[in-house]
Amino acid sequence: MNVHFEPIVGRYMHLDLLGRSHRIYVEEAGAGTPLLCLHTAGSDGRQYRALMNDARITARHRVIAFDMPWHGKSSPPAGWHEEEYQLGAAQYTTMILSMMSALELDKPIVMGCSIGGRIALHLALEHPERFRAIIGLQAGAHVDPYYDLNFLHRSDVHGGEICAAIVSGLVGPDAPEKDRWETLWHYMQGGPGVFKGDLYFYKIDGDIRSRIAEIDTRRCPLFLLSGEYDYSCTPEETLAVAKSIPGSEVTIMQGLGHFPMSENPEAFLNYLLPVLDRIGG
Repeated sequence: MNVHFEPIVGRYMHLDLLGRSHRIYVEEAGAGTPLLCLHTAGSDGRQYRALMNDARITARHRVIAFDMPWHGKSSPPAGWHEEEYQLGAAQYTTMILSMMSALELDKPIVMGCSIGGRIALHLALEHPERFRAIIGLQAGAHVDPYYDLNFLHRSDVHGGEICAAIVSGLVGPDAPEKDRWETLWHYMQGGPGVFKGDLYFYKIDGDIRSRIAEIDTRRCPLFLLSGEYDYSCTPEETLAVAKSIPGSEVTIMQGLGHFPMSENPEAFLNYLLPVLDRIGG
């Protein structure tokens, strides 16, 4: 029998957030500088599985990913059946800072993708002193609506399948078949209305266009990495963000789409490792 265990360790954390008790699932691997990873809307921390299994990263970094409440293995709070889930910017920021305090992370690197990339810009603006560096993946300041969000939570369609269908075109054409479909499977498993609730932050409450130029990279380095095939956070949008923030560093990743760390990990690591070297140096 050929048995192989990955070095990833998962635990459940009980944490009060905004006056409510939550049971949050956290995974980590490696040791060294904390690297806190934030997943995309409607998915969960499994998107960072490749980083946690790469010895080049875990030899120097404690890689941590948590499933936000309502996502993955993290349960919604008690009473969830009597409310509509909706993610706001202040709530999202509080969640991340609370997780950092609970995990006793001292000036971690934070890396987020999509909504995680957007909130990374908020963190760079509002709490730069809390981070060693910030890496925004697919981190646009805003996105114009290009589909009706009501399709994401209807009784006459399979919620998971419609979520995966909507994001399927955001995966880059060079993504290996296995990784493409694992990325989409995570979306198919999302709870009812969760993807829609996340997009309230992404499309409405998290719009940071009017404040983006106030980010001071002298207080916290900012690196922007975006896939060339993303039409949600386009290369043009990423370059515009970088142009608005003096001192930020931007790279457009060839062949990649909206989920670089999940859809094509090997290609993504070729871009990420030099950035981590810069931060470590």
